[in-house]
Amino acid sequence: MSKKRAIRRFVFLSIIVAIGIFLSVASFDIPFTNYRYNGFANAISLGLDLSGGLSVVYDTETPAGTDMNNAIDATITRLQAVLYSEGYSEATVTRQGSGRIRIEVPDADDTDEIFSFLENPQTLYMTEERASSTVTPKVWIDGSQVTNVYVSYNNENSQYGVVVNFNDEGKKAFSELTTKVSSKSEDKYIYVYLGSVSGEPWGTLTCNEAITGGSTFISGEGLNSYDSAKEYAFNIMSGTFNVKLKLFENSVISATLGRDALLYGIIAGAVALLLVMGIMWWRYGDFGLLADFALVIYLILMLFFLQAIPFVQLTLPGIAGIILSLGMAVDGNVIIFERIKEEYASGRKMHLAVKGGFKKAFWPIFDSNITTIITSVILYILGTAAIKGFAITLLLGIVLSMFTTLVVTRFLVKSYLPINSTKPEKASLYREADVVEIVEEEETEKETQPAEIVVDGGKQHE
Repeated sequence: MSKKRAIRRFVFLSIIVAIGIFLSVASFDIPFTNYRYNGFANAISLGLDLSGGLSVVYDTETPAGTDMNNAIDATITRLQAVLYSEGYSEATVTRQGSGRIRIEVPDADDTDEIFSFLENPQTLYMTEERASSTVTPKVWIDGSQVTNVYVSYNNENSQYGVVVNFNDEGKKAFSELTTKVSSKSEDKYIYVYLGSVSGEPWGTLTCNEAITGGSTFISGEGLNSYDSAKEYAFNIMSGTFNVKLKLFENSVISATLGRDALLYGIIAGAVALLLVMGIMWWRYGDFGLLADFALVIYLILMLFFLQAIPFVQLTLPGIAGIILSLGMAVDGNVIIFERIKEEYASGRKMHLAVKGGFKKAFWPIFDSNITTIITSVILYILGTAAIKGFAITLLLGIVLSMFTTLVVTRFLVKSYLPINSTKPEKASLYREADVVEIVEEEETEKETQPAEIVVDGGKQHE
């Protein structure tokens, strides 16, 4: 590669990196659209400890004869649907241990508003007859047959209401129930009970026709506002949980505390990065600057993937994971440059020392990173929410550090050699004066060809 081509390569790469930095931190309105670009850093989903919010842990109790694992998984799915329908799209519902459910809602501070319907969850029942002291009505629908409940608005009659969706079993049962009730000459009612089929019904639904589509829209005088419809939907949904929930732990983290934690985490990371970059430059000269350039690329890629991967939330332990992976990226560059220095000090030319240094450093870097990746995966599978945040950023950071160390740094160093191949001291490469430069086999070893015999005027020449 010529020197001019190498310089053009660095100029082009510098422009790409500058664009990456701009896209990482800049915010601007996109011309001719109603959208605003917020940059990679601003688009990262923040965890509870950085954005503030509330965390609730519930103990679970399953009915006798019920598969606990399936019941808890079904309850988690329904809780996620409830929170999403309420606009808490970043809320997370996870299993903690064998029998607890943890709910985390960023940017929220009122547990009563969100979780009041969970305090005393009761099973939902739908019957054709009204219960009395002498009548125990047949249950046609129970909570296990309901998949989702949410507030909706009917534009035709300008009414709020509640949409109830059923699974296949519930769809069939509800179709049979509505067919039977709608065919009556009078008392076309479906009675809704919560908790038990006794006493006064929680609600009464008028049914004038058979409903076979697997869902129904419930409206009436008691649902004349969004808030009343939401409360109605929450009460129905609470009766669909497969387990009973009992409050175990409740904590609120203020948004101010979260912002302070994020600020201090960013400051710690920035100080650590600047110190490391300065030390690399001081210790390895031009090679250190190339390593710093690779670290900037690493940070751009990290910010991009943190906001691009849907299930990743940045937490305070997650910031620690990023800083640790950054340290491992630097460690990989240190191993490479030390190997290059050893190769050069032994007498090899600069470009051959670089080749030998990368070759000898590959397996130590690969092995150490693979063991850390395995540890990260185990932590993510077995750890709690805070540990998972650390594990996922550490795993992502290690993968990116391997890429920047073994690919980006190698590319940068090889592109640098045509620019400076005669002044190794600029890359902090030195050897003793009495060391004889090694003539590499690959440069001198050639297969010995048989001498060509030429016949010229009766004489032979070799």
